[in-house]
Amino acid sequence: MSVPRLADLSDLSGARVLLRLDLNVPVKDGAVQDDTRIEAALPTVRWLLERAGVVAACSHLGKASGEPDPRYTLAPAAARLGERLGRPVRFVSDCVGDEVDRALAEAASGALLVLENLRFHPGEKKNDPSFARALSAPFSHYVNDAFGTGHRAHASVAAVPHLFGPGRKAAGFLMEAEISALGRLVDHPEQPFVAIVGGAKVSTKTAPLEALLERVSALVIGGGMANTFLLAEGFEVGGSLVEEEMLDTARSVIERARSRGVELLLPTDVVVADALEDASRVEVVAAGAVPHELMIVDLGPDSRQRAQRAVAGARTVFWNGPMGVFEVERFAAGTLAVAEAMAASDGFTVVGGGESVMAIKQAGVEDRIDHVSTGGGASLEFLTGQTLPAVKALGG
Repeated sequence: MSVPRLADLSDLSGARVLLRLDLNVPVKDGAVQDDTRIEAALPTVRWLLERAGVVAACSHLGKASGEPDPRYTLAPAAARLGERLGRPVRFVSDCVGDEVDRALAEAASGALLVLENLRFHPGEKKNDPSFARALSAPFSHYVNDAFGTGHRAHASVAAVPHLFGPGRKAAGFLMEAEISALGRLVDHPEQPFVAIVGGAKVSTKTAPLEALLERVSALVIGGGMANTFLLAEGFEVGGSLVEEEMLDTARSVIERARSRGVELLLPTDVVVADALEDASRVEVVAAGAVPHELMIVDLGPDSRQRAQRAVAGARTVFWNGPMGVFEVERFAAGTLAVAEAMAASDGFTVVGGGESVMAIKQAGVEDRIDHVSTGGGASLEFLTGQTLPAVKALGG
């Protein structure tokens, strides 16, 4: 779906712009731990600051539940944004009401504000029209560059855009790049198309798996979710994480892959351990021979090589989710092998999801991936072929 771009905005000179960013960054003891999402927003912020009057960025952070919570204040993100831009940023202690009006009235042309956490108000998650009107009222233009929240029907991304007419709303550079790159995976991807899906649970990825089966030539499954597939095939998985309630779903995916001629690559060998931390026993065993007292923690050498060969032969590759407990260095080999294979691929490569992004950074190959998506859940939902609420609102 096409969306209005920044270049389509009119009458920007002197305008007040409400800019929806994804500043949902990890914060510890008042300091930002990873500013990847802040960095991704910089091109759009700079573009608007050069052309508009005042830009006010809004976002959510953490698990705020409809009331102010100092643990989830956006003040540290605002400070880091100012550092990355090399210019002052005014933090506003609310996102609607008198505080915002006062800050806008006092702002000089070219000023940048960061409004307090949207989720300090219950109307944000409820997609409440009155909250949307209050949030948008002081502004003449709206820009959404928060793809990572695009699958949420929340006020700042779903209701607010409908309050701005043509020429007064647009997607930012990041949102536009996400739609373009992920669109290549949905609309006639170049074959062979290989998808690699990992992470802990099948239940969070059922719809994307079913959608991918309609498009891919091969599907590699790893991580904790592979355990459920192995159990569904009748293999012994010992004390590994499994979702018993998803066994029928796993069997359905396996059957659909076979009926459609999609090569389904489940682990053939696995790394097993007696504990995640300080394991005293770590072994490589066949996927069907996991001792009952051990758990699967990573792909084995043969499984890693099979995944790498699948990527090497692909013209399009999508990866979401780690192949094992990669946050533990001893169990990161499978995930890092996929990261390195993605970097070496001659095909069009897309990585989506926070842990997968962490993995390519850990492997030092981020700059060799064609597109690194900032939205794990949003990128997966996009692949189902459904229009995301935020994208629909910008186009409507």
